[in-house]
Order: sequence, then structure tokens, then C-alpha cells
Amino acid sequence: MTVRTSLLGRTTALLLTCAALTATSACGDQRDDTAAGGTPGKSAAPLNDRLPADIRSAGFVRVGSDIAYPPVEFKDGSGATVGLDPDIAKALGEQLGVEFRFENGTFDTLVSGLRADRYDIIMSAMNDTKARQDGVDAVTGKKVGEGLDFVDYFSAGVSLYARKAHSGSVRGWADLCGKTVAVQRGSVAHDLLKSENGKCAGSGGPAIAIEAYDTDAQAQTRVRSKGVDVGCSDFPAAAYAVKTSGGGEDFVLVGEQTDAAPYGIAVAKKDTALRDAIAAALDAIIANGQYARIVDKWGGRDGAVTKAVVNGGV
Repeated sequence: MTVRTSLLGRTTALLLTCAALTATSACGDQRDDTAAGGTPGKSAAPLNDRLPADIRSAGFVRVGSDIAYPPVEFKDGSGATVGLDPDIAKALGEQLGVEFRFENGTFDTLVSGLRADRYDIIMSAMNDTKARQDGVDAVTGKKVGEGLDFVDYFSAGVSLYARKAHSGSVRGWADLCGKTVAVQRGSVAHDLLKSENGKCAGSGGPAIAIEAYDTDAQAQTRVRSKGVDVGCSDFPAAAYAVKTSGGGEDFVLVGEQTDAAPYGIAVAKKDTALRDAIAAALDAIIANGQYARIVDKWGGRDGAVTKAVVNGGV
């Protein structure tokens, strides 16, 4: 196993943090409002020795995430990071003996952030796809960067949603040609819309006008303000928006969701020890029942997995 070059930076940051604390404070007890998962003693963390040495020494995993995607990850009224992913991350952290510290970023910059070593992993409702594993553009098939490994932990399809008072003539995916659709930039939903647009061109129909935004919340606002015909998002996010936006009066789901695909925790190809440690921790929380309780809490029972799978996306 190769110790990553970020070890010195991690160690320096920890020393500076500890030096700033009072003599009565314990360095290991510090938390910030984006941290998910405690730092139990090594004797209480059965899988701590599975982690790379630099992460064990630092005591935390840096998680790149677009924290604006309820119910998967979002800020609550107090500004804390909450949702399906943070809760799963906390449970993983208890098995591994480290914190999972969520760091906010726009979705389409998360992969570049991982490659630049700003993050150790990505956990952000990111679909595990063969294109992402291979580092190629999902639409053109061209190589765009180094591929990723994934630990698959949930499953979800893509859905359309519209204003409840006026869903218009869009009843499903077949009705999108000539319509305007809001979506989060860089998401699988965005890739799917591009593919659907190609079908429109192939059939001689009018193009789909795709409006891509930095966050799913921005896309929802565009739908709500009557700026587009429909929105497109992963089913959990679309269903949550339908349930909660305007007290359930703003949106309605349109048509059926696409075939479900896995969400994966993304890890750099070189970080096989970290990948395998996370997979072992996921299997542990599935076995002890924590995972089922978490997905039930966030209404995700239909997307639950029964075991950790590495690179199961197609």
C-alpha cells in the first residue's frame, strides 16, 4: 500500500488544530457542522486497521458532496449537513473509527476535486456507471480523464416532475421532444436528457431545450417559476420535492422513473485499500441492521442494497 502525499498536509493541519485548543480540550473531540461519523477509539472500531495509514493517522475522510440534494444530502434549518448519505457515512465511520467530513462543492466539479486530492471520496448521489469507471464522456464515448472505482450503496432511477397546477402535455419520456427541461449539470439525469435529445433528432422531431444548473434546487426553482415545462432528477430527489415543496402543492411526478441504477461512493483508482475498507464497513452496517434503519428513515427502502458491490454499474 502506498501512503499518499497528502499525509504531511493532514498531519500539519491536525497539529495546528490541537495547538489552538486550550489545555482542557481534547483534540480528538472536535467536530464541525459538516462532519458525519464519530471518532471512536481504535478498540471500538473493528475495521480501523483496514484503512490506509494516512487516513488512520488523520482520523477523518474528506468527502466531496453537493450538499443541496434532499433527501440524500442537504443543510437543515440549523445549517447542519443531514440526509441519507451523511447518516450512512456516520455509520461507516463508526465501523472504521474515523469521521466522514462532508465538504460542499457543485456536482460537476466533484470528480476533478477528487483527482486533485481535495477529497478522499465522493458521496453525493453519484451513479456508478461504466463511463465514470472508465473516465469517458457518457454521450460521446471520448476519454475525458482518469476513471473511478465505486462502492455501490443504494439504487435509484431518474424521474420527471412538473408543476402540479400545469403539467402540460408531458406525460412521460416520449413527450420531451420540443419541450424545455431543467436539470442539474453533470448528473446522470443530464446525460439521459442528452441521449433522449439524440432520439428526437433521429426521429426528425424538435430538439429538447435542456437548461442545466449547478444545483438541483436551482432546477426546481426554474420549474416552479414556470420557466420550463418539466424538471428531471433522480427519483429520490424528485419524489422528495413533490412531497415537500410548497407543502406538497408545487410539483407532481410525470410518467415512470427510468430503470434504477446504483449510487456509488467514488474513490480514486489508486486508493484500493480505502475502497475495500469502505466496502467492508458497508457490509458490516447492512449485517447489523443500521443500514436498513437509515434508508427507512429517509424513505429509501425500495432502493436499499443487500451487500456492498464494487463497480456494479453498467
